[in-house]
Amino acid sequence: MNRKYLAAALLLVFINTTRCTSQNKDSKNFRSAGENTVGRSLENREFVYSGIEKLINSIDTSSGWTLTGQKLLLTGIVYLPDGITPATDVLVYYYQTNTEGRYIHKPEEKRSMVPNNLGQTHGYIRGWVKTDSNGKYSIYTVRPGPYPDGTELAHIHLTVKEPNNIPEYYIDDIVFDDDLLMTTKKRIKMENRAGTGVVRLIEKDQLSIGERNIFLGLNIPNYPRESGSVVDNGKKPGEDIISFAPYHAWGPDKGSRACPVCKYGRYHGILYFVGNNPNWAEIKEWLKFLEVEGIKRDKFLKVYFIYGSNNGYNKQTRQAELENLGKELNIVRTALTYVPSFSDVESDVYLTKIDANTNNTFLLYKRSNIIGKYVNLKPTQQNFNMLLQRLDETINEYFKL
Repeated sequence: MNRKYLAAALLLVFINTTRCTSQNKDSKNFRSAGENTVGRSLENREFVYSGIEKLINSIDTSSGWTLTGQKLLLTGIVYLPDGITPATDVLVYYYQTNTEGRYIHKPEEKRSMVPNNLGQTHGYIRGWVKTDSNGKYSIYTVRPGPYPDGTELAHIHLTVKEPNNIPEYYIDDIVFDDDLLMTTKKRIKMENRAGTGVVRLIEKDQLSIGERNIFLGLNIPNYPRESGSVVDNGKKPGEDIISFAPYHAWGPDKGSRACPVCKYGRYHGILYFVGNNPNWAEIKEWLKFLEVEGIKRDKFLKVYFIYGSNNGYNKQTRQAELENLGKELNIVRTALTYVPSFSDVESDVYLTKIDANTNNTFLLYKRSNIIGKYVNLKPTQQNFNMLLQRLDETINEYFKL
């Protein structure tokens, strides 16, 4: 063979064993009905079922588990579109590179995919889980390596198939918060399909554990919605909270601009936003309740009050206003913070997409992932209990001490 053509052939093989097949709508090799399909085009759809096993459990160990590298347990709950009810019998297909960042075929591995006539393959580190009665799944694997060219985040691909007539669709890849290639710009560009794929790893018993919850239908194009359902155009449960830097007027970080998610991101957090319509009597009742709960739960809960009215903003006035509020209520744990407005770019608070004209907005989060969003809540015992219930039901056994 001519050396020139041999070199070109070897290059083609190298590309196809290091790059995954694209799953987005810009791919040139669609294998689905196209733009009108739920989730839009999914290239090489048949790969999802290639070599699929007859019995699929909620726990799976990948062929990469035996490789030398960072051992991972990726776990989570799949939720119905309401974002609260666990979904059972949902098939989750995953595939990833090896620790060198390559998709390779290993004939001795029963799950390994033989490359198609285009040289495309999902490699041998791939598998399936099906959610249990509590919507839970777990995958034991090894941390994948980034592509050899070092241009993309290390990632694990996921595709879901619900137990209904909705076709399978891909969701945001699992990526890692501590990846050296991770940037705020890349976070902002993520689609948040079925929720954020960014996982924060914790170390426990020589195992790195990450939680990737899946919210069926969230940000999936053409996904069927119930008649009369309201589509919220702000941040939703399942999405990521991008870091922002409010001014701390009162609390443990007074005088700083500590990021709520960055500094206190391992366990639960509550962001309590009030904009242009502050009802100070109600705010005080909420803060009393949240302060008690924050003290009771200690490091497992961090509460932030973020005041963002853009009416006559003055930094010194707002600082003094919240300091006086902290003294009056004897606040010691809750952070009383402020920003010039919820559209402020300098603090990045605009990325939270809070509507300043609502009476209040509560975002409950865990490891930067939103687990609950509530708007215009009155400080009633019923609403107090609702928030506490959501905190309690989203405690993950792997993240307890």
